[in-house]
Amino acid sequence: MNENLFASFATPSMMGFPIVILIIVFPTILFKAPTRLMSNRLTSMQMWLIKLVVKQTMEIHNNKGKTWSLMLISLIMFIGSTNLLGLLPHSFTPTTQLSMNLAMAIPLWAGTVFTGFRNKTKSSLAHFLPQGTPTPLIPMLILIETVSLFIQPVALAVRLTANITAGHLLMHLIGSATLGLAQISIWASMLTFTLLIMLTILELAVAFIQAYVFTLLVSLYLHDNS
Repeated sequence: MNENLFASFATPSMMGFPIVILIIVFPTILFKAPTRLMSNRLTSMQMWLIKLVVKQTMEIHNNKGKTWSLMLISLIMFIGSTNLLGLLPHSFTPTTQLSMNLAMAIPLWAGTVFTGFRNKTKSSLAHFLPQGTPTPLIPMLILIETVSLFIQPVALAVRLTANITAGHLLMHLIGSATLGLAQISIWASMLTFTLLIMLTILELAVAFIQAYVFTLLVSLYLHDNS
């Protein structure tokens, strides 16, 4: 089998033009504003989930932090829907691209840091040097705290990329093994197919969990700086 495992992660193109922008915009079609006086079940479930996420992520924030609620809700809906659509056969998952995840993480992280320096300048600067630090350790601690601060958006992006990519690769490998074993032993093929179904269910959960974790960490960064 000469199939490239990473072929599904290549940026798709049509007539030589990349269509990744259309794929990124596509999930917005799934969330339409209600136009009826009485909401249907899908809209009601959507609104219930939004209220639940708002309650979980915004209850620790003050009034300034709650101004980010719309952005954080849009973020978790976008990442969650993109992860779910990426589980469809022959589809492309933008969240497997580290460049895209960095493009989401860096502006959000920078916004929280700038908010902290604007609203709580002394408190934000105090994080770089804990009180009571011995004088010889001051340069080293400032360097460590600076590195830990700048590594936050990288950790956000790498965590999301690694989890989604690992799940897709594992599903691809088990699916290929299922097809290969079908010609040797039907019972072994059925066993691996059962494992594939269980992994698919797990990946459905991971799609929501990773969207929630990404948004929650951004919310915690905001809470520390607001």
